[in-house]
Order: sequence, then structure tokens, then C-alpha cells
Amino acid sequence: MLSSDQVLHVARLARLELTPEEVERFGGELSKVLDHIELIGQLDLEDVQPTSHVIDVENALRADVPRPSLPVEKALASAPDAADGGFRVPSPGAS
Repeated sequence: MLSSDQVLHVARLARLELTPEEVERFGGELSKVLDHIELIGQLDLEDVQPTSHVIDVENALRADVPRPSLPVEKALASAPDAADGGFRVPSPGAS
């Protein structure tokens, strides 16, 4: 079981502010995670190739196919302040 100081140290690294109840709860949860990591460390993985995914992943994104877009006039029809074929927005420095 992790000590309260160890849990608070991890919380500080993650920039988390924990209540005493959370320190106790997360201490138990983090200890279980570390126990599982220790079990994995005991396995003979000499012949196992490193992987980033359990299955092969190839181009998970759809093909980028050009298609017609909304006409400028229609896109700007409901704009509160259209100008020069685009949306006019306030300057970030303006109030």
C-alpha cells in the first residue's frame, strides 16, 4: 500500500489537489495498479515483440475526398457581421 506522502507526491506531479478521503482511496487504487505492473514484470516476455496496438492498425482515417462546400452567400446569410466574403469578428484585444 502506498503511503499518504507517496500519493500526495503523485498528486502534486499531476497538479491535483486531493481531499484526505481521496488520498486514502487513490492510495488503494494506485497500489493495485502497481501490483498489476509487478505481475507483468514477472512474465517471460523475451520472445514477445513490442507493440503499440493489440491488432494491426492501418490508416484508421477515411480517405480525404474533395466535395462541394456550402456557397459563400449561404454560409454568410445568418452571420451577424459579414465583410469581404468572410466572418468579421472582434479583435481579441478589443473590449
